[in-house]
Amino acid sequence: MERLTKLFNKEFSKISEAALILGLFTFLSQILGIFRDRYLAGDIGAGTTLDIYYAAFRVPDLIFTIGAALVSVSVLMPFLKTKLDESKEAGKSFLNSIFTVFFLFITLSSLIVFVLFPQISELVFPGFNKDELSQIVMLGRIMLLSPILLGISNLYATITQAYKQFFVYALAPVFYNIGIIVGIVALYPLFGVAGLAYGVVLGALLHMLIQIPVVVRHGLFPSIPKRIQFEQIKEVVKHSLPRTITLSMNKIVFLIFVSIASTLIPGTISIFNLSYNLQSVPLAIVGVSYSVAAFPVLVEYINQKNTEKFITHVMAPIRQIIFWSLPIVSLFIILRAQIVRVILGTGNFDWSDTRLTAAALALFIISVVAQSINLLLVRAYYAAGQTWKPLWITSLSSVITIISAYVLVTAYNSLPAMKEGFESLLRITDVTGSSVIMLALAYSIGMFINLIILVNVFRKDFPFTKSFGIRTTLRQSIIAAMVMGVVSYMALSVIAPHVDQNTTFGVLAHGFGAGLAGIVAGITALLLMGNEEMCSLRDTLKKRVISQPQIVETNIDT
Repeated sequence: MERLTKLFNKEFSKISEAALILGLFTFLSQILGIFRDRYLAGDIGAGTTLDIYYAAFRVPDLIFTIGAALVSVSVLMPFLKTKLDESKEAGKSFLNSIFTVFFLFITLSSLIVFVLFPQISELVFPGFNKDELSQIVMLGRIMLLSPILLGISNLYATITQAYKQFFVYALAPVFYNIGIIVGIVALYPLFGVAGLAYGVVLGALLHMLIQIPVVVRHGLFPSIPKRIQFEQIKEVVKHSLPRTITLSMNKIVFLIFVSIASTLIPGTISIFNLSYNLQSVPLAIVGVSYSVAAFPVLVEYINQKNTEKFITHVMAPIRQIIFWSLPIVSLFIILRAQIVRVILGTGNFDWSDTRLTAAALALFIISVVAQSINLLLVRAYYAAGQTWKPLWITSLSSVITIISAYVLVTAYNSLPAMKEGFESLLRITDVTGSSVIMLALAYSIGMFINLIILVNVFRKDFPFTKSFGIRTTLRQSIIAAMVMGVVSYMALSVIAPHVDQNTTFGVLAHGFGAGLAGIVAGITALLLMGNEEMCSLRDTLKKRVISQPQIVETNIDT
C-alpha cells in the first residue's frame, strides 16, 4: 500500500519514465475498451437496445468535446505554467476564473440540452419510434452529467500534468472504462437500460475523483473568485476556439452518421459503433502515439524558426506511420472475421452480427493510414501556430463525408448490382442490414479526401523538394503488406481443418496462426528489400539482446 501511495504521489521528471507510464496505461485503457465492447455485444447484442444506448451517448459526447476542447490541457498548460512561475496565488486565481466560467458554460449547456432533449432526439434520430425516443431521452438526460464531470476532470488534468504526476493522469481514463464496465455488468441487470447510463456517469465520476487528491495537495482546488479575469479567459478562448470547432466536426459527422443509421434496420447503429471502435485501436496505438510524441519537438523547431528541421520531423513520423499501419491494414482485412469473433463473439452477438461488423471493419481500416497522417499534420499546424487551416480543411472534408454517406446509402439500397457486388466482395450475401458498410466506406472516403487536401496545403505552406524516403517506405510497405495478406489468407486454409472453429480458443488459434505466418513473411520481405525501418528495428533489438547499453535520461524541465 505504501509503494502504491508513493507511486500515486510521484512526480515523473524524466521523459522516458513519463512516456512508459502513459504508454502502459493507454494500452490498458484500450484493453478495457475491448472488454467494454465485448460485454455490450455479449450481454445486449447488436439490436434496438444497444442502438438506443449509442444514440443517447452521442449528444452528451458532443457537449463534452466542445467544452473540453475549449479548456484542454494543451491550451491551458502554457497559461497555467506562466502563472505558477509568478506565484501559486496567481496560478490559483487563474484556475478559479477558468473553472467558474467553464462550469457555468458546461452546466448551462447541459441544462438547455436537458430541456430540449425530446425535440433534439426527434430531429436527430428520425428512425426510432416514440417509445424508443423516450428511452433515448431518458438515457441522454442521465448521461448529461458526464460532460460536466469529465469537463471538470479535464481541468484537474492540467494541474496533474503541470506537477508531472503522470501516474494519476494516466489512471483516469482507465477508471472511466471501469465505470462503464460496472454499468454493463452490475447496473444493467438491476436497472435495465438506464444502468448503462449510470455506468457512464460512474466512469466520469471516477475519472474526476482520482485526480482530486493531487489538486488538493497542491492547494489548487478551485473556488468561486471575487473577480473573474475575463481578459485571460478571452485569451484562452482565442487560442482554443479553432481547435474546438475542428474537434467538434468529427463528432458532428459521427452524430449525423448515427442519424442515418437510425433509419436503417435495428442493430445498424450498434454494428457501426462496434466496428469503428475496433479500428480505433490501431489508430490509437500508431497514429495518436506518433502525433503526440512529435508535437513538442515540432513546437521547439518552430520556436527556433528552423523550418527545415520542422519539415524533417514531420516526414519522419509519416514514414513510421506508413511502415506500421499498412501491415496492420492488411492483417485486419484478411483476419477481420477472426478478430471480431474473438473480441465480440459471445452471448447475444451472433454470427450475422460478426460478419456485418467484420465487413464494416474492413472498410474502416483501409483509411487508418490516412487518419493517422491527418492527426500528425493537424498537430504540425497547431505546433506552427496555424489553427484556422485545419479547421476549414476539416470542415470541407466533413461536408463531403456527410454527402458521401447519404449518396452511398441511397445508391446501395436502390442499385441491386452495387449491393450484390459489395456483398459478394465482403462475403455477406445472405446477411440482412448490409447498408451499414456504406457508412464505413463514406467515412474512409472522407478521411482520404481530408488527407489529399491537407498534404497539398501543407506542401504549399512548408515547401520541400526531397521525398524524405517516403516513396521508398510506401512502396516497400505496400509490397510487404500484400505478402502478409496472401500468406495469411493461405495459412487460414491450411490451419482451418486442424482447429475447432466453434470455440473461442479455436477461432483465436486459427487467426493467431495465420497472422503469425503473415507477419513472418512480411518481415522477411522487408528485410530482403533492405527496408530502412525494418533493418533499424532489427539492429536495435540485436543490441538490446546482446548488450545492456546505458540509457541517457532527459529531464522534462530541460
